[in-house]
Parts: sequence; structure tokens; C-alpha cells
Amino acid sequence: MDSEAQTRGRGGTRTVDVMSAIRAKVAGRALGAGDRLPSIRSLAATMGISPSTVVEAYDRLAAEGLIRARRGSGFYVSPTVTPPLALTEAEPRRDREVDPFWVSRQSLDADAAVPKPGCGWLPPEWMPEAALRRATRALARSEASVLTNYGSTSGSLTLRRLLLTRLAEDGIEASINQLLLTGSGTQATDLICRFLLRPGDTVLVDDPCYFNFRALLRAHQARIVSVPYTASGPDIARFEQILGFEQILGSERPRLYITNSALHNPTGATISLQTAHRLLTAAAAHDLTIVEDDIFGDFEPERSPRLTALDGLNRVIRIGSFSKTLSASVRCGYIAARPDWVEHLVDLQVATSFGGPSPVATEIIAKVLAGGGYRKHMDELRQRLTRTRREVARKLQALGIEPWLMPRGGFFLWCHLASGQDATAVARAALEEDVVMAPGNVFSVSQAAQNFMRFNVAHMNDARTWDVLRRALKAKSIGR
Repeated sequence: MDSEAQTRGRGGTRTVDVMSAIRAKVAGRALGAGDRLPSIRSLAATMGISPSTVVEAYDRLAAEGLIRARRGSGFYVSPTVTPPLALTEAEPRRDREVDPFWVSRQSLDADAAVPKPGCGWLPPEWMPEAALRRATRALARSEASVLTNYGSTSGSLTLRRLLLTRLAEDGIEASINQLLLTGSGTQATDLICRFLLRPGDTVLVDDPCYFNFRALLRAHQARIVSVPYTASGPDIARFEQILGFEQILGSERPRLYITNSALHNPTGATISLQTAHRLLTAAAAHDLTIVEDDIFGDFEPERSPRLTALDGLNRVIRIGSFSKTLSASVRCGYIAARPDWVEHLVDLQVATSFGGPSPVATEIIAKVLAGGGYRKHMDELRQRLTRTRREVARKLQALGIEPWLMPRGGFFLWCHLASGQDATAVARAALEEDVVMAPGNVFSVSQAAQNFMRFNVAHMNDARTWDVLRRALKAKSIGR
């Protein structure tokens, strides 16, 4: 191969490659208006090209108006070039049915009467309504400050003490200054991303993963890299490979890994102890921080290994909430982390929310947890879900839809459709009849789950749902 051929990349000449890289940085907001570009010599050395190639690329970009030269200072992004951040345009266009924002909107905005087997929460009749009403009545007799004041910066001391007890049951030794209450589990993740990430940083997620992880990371302008998820946790060989060979990513090392260890969303899988140990060893070797979202942990019949417990809140951050077990209306999340990190996260929460979560919400949750009825509620919920999962799995199998595995708990079944049918097409057909479903690719960064669907078994008791699913499957089978 001659030297000219060696200077060519996938997009043409190396000059074009340099231009494309700069445009991508600007479009992804890793470079903003007024930011200084790398010097000609440093970029040439980094990319292994001649300085003259960089000069030509910069001159062309300056002619386009994307960048400007300042004599004696270098090249800068033009002051007016950075557009407002449009999250739905932050990734290549795809079917709306597999866009995280669109699926979330369909689930959240649908009328209460619309069947939602694709949503991520339990129906009202599955929740401890009586306990919530008792706690709300007691709240009415509380001090006026609970009903009128801002939340304290770290959140209710009473609820944090209750959470410390719950963490201890998982073998997690923590102090009160290692706990921060947040407005929700999503806000907990958002605060961590604000604290640890900068635009363009690389974040690892599972494939498939909870789709709002992807949506939130897009808002933080992160570069998302996925690792396949197996029945015992992330594909650990691939995980180690990604961390060990930075050239695979074509960018800096990953800063963060976000996952569910217990009853993974959407697969329902649970990490094995062996995988957990290898994952933590790899993370320590490559200075990777892990966010362990334990939102489904209380649905487990017996507690499985927790990365947080094995790590001791060193490089693993634990987050959670009660939206799935108590109420999605009375929202409150939490973060358990190193004391010095919690101190910074408190400041971030003050800056973005002016205090912790609503005292009304934290007071209701604390009263339900302290009242003794929560454990009984969860025992009954786990038993009911076990029966329902089996029944729904049996009915799905009769339609040729096979669960990927039978989870130890929770309310999701991650299923493979019959004969390789396209889940997106099935979801689209169902939505035409006002039934909201969750096709596999909404959870998949690699878009490799086109034949999968996540079903919420607690929302599968409506005969209309099954009728619509049968028709959608039949229509897509005929139309293939």
C-alpha cells in the first residue's frame, strides 16, 4: 500500500477525517462557541498525521465559518456556531417507536384507561394505598413547616436513618453523611452525571439497558458505549476488553458505568458473585466509577450480591427510590456514596433544586417505612408477582413468545418474539389500537434487540391487551 493510500480514512482523505472529527465535537457540544481547538502540532501528533494536513482542515473549516483564526493565538469555534441542544436530534434518526423520549411520553401521557404493558411501574391497585392514605392523614397533623418549607439540603434525617438500616441489611456500612436524598432516582443519576461527567466523556451501559439511562446521558452529551448483558451480568470478557484497550473506543477511557445488579431492567437477570468480583477488579484497575441502581432490589425473594457491599462505597455509588414499591407520585430518591462526594453532590442539588426533596414526600415515605406495613406489603407483592409472572409467561408462550429467562422477582419479562418478528412493527400496530408496548430496540444502544419485547406482567390482565397483541402479531406475520 502506498503512502497516499495509507493517509486515507473511511471518509476520504485525512483532511476530511480531521474536519469530520471537529464537526462531530461541535455537534455533540464537546466543543462550544468560543472554545479553543487543539494546536496544529498537538492534533497532528495525536492523529498521527502531518501538520500540513491539519492546517488544510482548519483553513477549510474557517472558510465554512465553523471556526475562526486568531493571529498568534490559534483557532477557535465561532461564537454563534453552537445550536441549542435538541435531545431528539443528538443521535441518528430512528423509528419514533424505539426512541427513549417518545416511548416515555407515550407511557406517561396515555389516559389511565389505556393499557400500558410497556410501562415501567405497577398499577394503582398493586400499591399500598391504605398505608399511603394513613401517612397522608398523619401528615395533615404535622408542623406547618413540613407543609410549607423547602427541603433541607441532604433531606429528611428520619428517612436517611431508616435508609441506613436498610443498607446495613445488604452488608453496606455507611454513616449519615454518606446519604443524600434526592427528588427521584432519575435526579440521583442526573446529579452524579453533573458531578462526574463533562461533554464528550465516555459512559458504559448494558445492552440492553433501562432506556432512560440513554436519554439522560444524551442530555449530558456523553459518548455511550454498550456492553452485552448476559444472564449472570455484563459480558465480563467484553467489559474487560473495553476498559483494557482504549483504541477500541477511539477516545478517552470510560469514566462511568451505570447498571442494575439486581433484577436488571429490562432483562430481569441478576449479577453473579463471580462476575461482580471480576467487574470490580477491572473497574479498580482502570479507575472506573460504577453507579449501581438498586430500584428493583426489594422485589428479590432473597438478596443477591451487591456491588456496593463488595466495594464498600469506594468507587461504587448506590442509588435507589421508592417509585416502584410505594408510589410514583410521592417521589424521593437517594444516593449513598463517599462522604466527600456526597458533600459536593449536596452543593449540586442546592444549585439545581435549591434544597432536597419535598418534606411532604419524605415524611409520607418515612411514615410508611416506619409503620411496619412495608415489609408485609412487599411480601405480598412478591408472592403476587410470582404467580402473575408464571401465568403471563404461559400465555405468551402460547403465542410463540418466549421469555429470555424467568426472573427471580420483579414485574418484567424480557421476551423473544416468534419467528424473528420485528418488535417495533408489532408495537406500532398495537399503538394504533391504543395499547402502549416497549419494543426491544428502545433498550438497545447497538439496536440489536429488534426481535425482543419487554412486558410488564402487572399490566397484562386486560383482555383487550391480549386481543391487540394477537392481532398485531398476526398482521406483522402476514406482512413480512
